[in-house]
Amino acid sequence: MEQRAASNSQTAIVTGGSRGLGRGIVAALATRNMRVVALAKDAGRLAVTVKELGVESVVADVADPNTSARLLRDLTPDLVVLCAGALPVLRPIQELTWETFSLNWEVDTKATFNWIRDALLLPLKRGSHIVVISSIASILGSPLSGSYAGAKGMQRLITEYAVEESARLKLDIRFHCLLPTLNPNTDLGRATMVAYSRRAGLTIEQFAKRFDPPLTPDIIGRVVIDLHESPERWNKTSYRVSGDGLVPLDEVVRVQQAAASIKSR
Repeated sequence: MEQRAASNSQTAIVTGGSRGLGRGIVAALATRNMRVVALAKDAGRLAVTVKELGVESVVADVADPNTSARLLRDLTPDLVVLCAGALPVLRPIQELTWETFSLNWEVDTKATFNWIRDALLLPLKRGSHIVVISSIASILGSPLSGSYAGAKGMQRLITEYAVEESARLKLDIRFHCLLPTLNPNTDLGRATMVAYSRRAGLTIEQFAKRFDPPLTPDIIGRVVIDLHESPERWNKTSYRVSGDGLVPLDEVVRVQQAAASIKSR
């Protein structure tokens, strides 16, 4: 672990913290007088993050159960943001193998399972907070992304199960799940927009307009801070996050169901 001196009262771990939305979350937390530890597999990108943002770093495989067990025990974080994930193979289902199809289960879902399991077993100290970054694809589907939508849906369900277990065991650990909309500010988002715009017969610019205003790393960083620092405002577990901010997932689903009902008449 690369370390810098810190006398901060709280510690945060952000997985996938060297790029995209994860880096935006790291940057936002670094302004809050917290000890921030960014975790990723790419040592080069992490070194840049440390230099530019003045945070600490851990080079590790987020899905390795030894990683979560060790860091939760050693760092006793107040906040954990699970943002790391695999870039899916962007092909129709018939052009995938089981290995390429199941990639996101083996990284995104496995990592969420390991970190939340270990947080409950340890357990983390009372008042700790875990934020899982899922995807709106878990609700809308993602036909060019293999198991991506299903893996992201399972992340949301694991988070909901953890809420129940924390309450049942009286652990006082908070959990949130964020479902970001598709945006051009991550490697995944840019590649996905290219693939789906081609499938729809649209230019990337035309396709991207469906997601205006776009979600940015700065926006999701501010959202995570608000969730962490103002728990009384955010009493739901799952929220869609877009360029317009947060909307409870149950409201998103209700609007979709109403639209589908009108369309079917």
